Amino acid sequence: MDGSLSLRPRGLCPCLSAYSLSHSPLHCLPLPSKSRSPVAALLPHPSMAMASLLESGWTYLITHFSEFQLATLGTFIIHESVFFLSGFPSLCFERAGLFNKYKIQKKSNTPDAQGKCIMRLILYHVCVNLPVMIVSYPAFRYVGLRSSLPLPSWSIILSQILFYFILEDFVFYWGHRVLHTKWLYKHVHSIHHEYATPFGLTSEYAHPAEILFLGFATIIGPALTGPHLFTLWLWVILRVLETVEAHSGYHFPWSPAKFLPLYGGAEFHDYHHRVLYTKSGNYSSTFIYMDWLFGTDKGYRKLKALEE
Repeated sequence: MDGSLSLRPRGLCPCLSAYSLSHSPLHCLPLPSKSRSPVAALLPHPSMAMASLLESGWTYLITHFSEFQLATLGTFIIHESVFFLSGFPSLCFERAGLFNKYKIQKKSNTPDAQGKCIMRLILYHVCVNLPVMIVSYPAFRYVGLRSSLPLPSWSIILSQILFYFILEDFVFYWGHRVLHTKWLYKHVHSIHHEYATPFGLTSEYAHPAEILFLGFATIIGPALTGPHLFTLWLWVILRVLETVEAHSGYHFPWSPAKFLPLYGGAEFHDYHHRVLYTKSGNYSSTFIYMDWLFGTDKGYRKLKALEE
């Protein structure tokens, strides 16, 4: 052996090298099992193919762009793409009157109100979100953010993201409750509550001070763990999808709240937008247990009991 890395597909006998794959005798092939045909045995496992595809794509990114570009502009582009692509459907449903049977509130926003939301979002994303991503890059580098290969294992990625969701929900809950105190609500948080009937894009419609204040809940997890950039991007995607769904204004049969224990979702958060600011409750971003533990979901639970 010359010590080089073997490229022999897993499951083939040793005589099948890159050359002998098509020249070996038939008795060298593994016997077919009930679950895999002889042809399938020659193909890479789907998980291996996916890992190879991800690694190839990531190699292209880190070869053609600097880590600074990926961590700042790359993160911004991913955020904007996921946010607007996932947020526009509920806006279109509302405007076209589609899926009204699943709409939580029967009221709808005017086209002018929808347009105002979009224009304000673009302004704040460019003037607040992007600069924050740029100036925070050195801090994330300091705590261990990296973009180099190898990519982290899925066990590490999923455990970190689960930690981020739990921590974000805890920090968001208390920050959100603070924003519902009289002075802060009047001068800051009332901007977000201009839309008593939310739709997906209203999830990030807020005062710049609130964007920074509650945005801390989203970045504190990654700031503590110094993740791989791939993990950070996946966290951004999932967090955006969650908050857009919670503000969608629709409770579909396939809504995540119907399948995920402790998940709040659109119905849970829509109640928060309907009720007067001092008595709204339902302050959590993702889960329901913080509101249950501290009794801030009593009004919501009473309403649900009446509806049932």
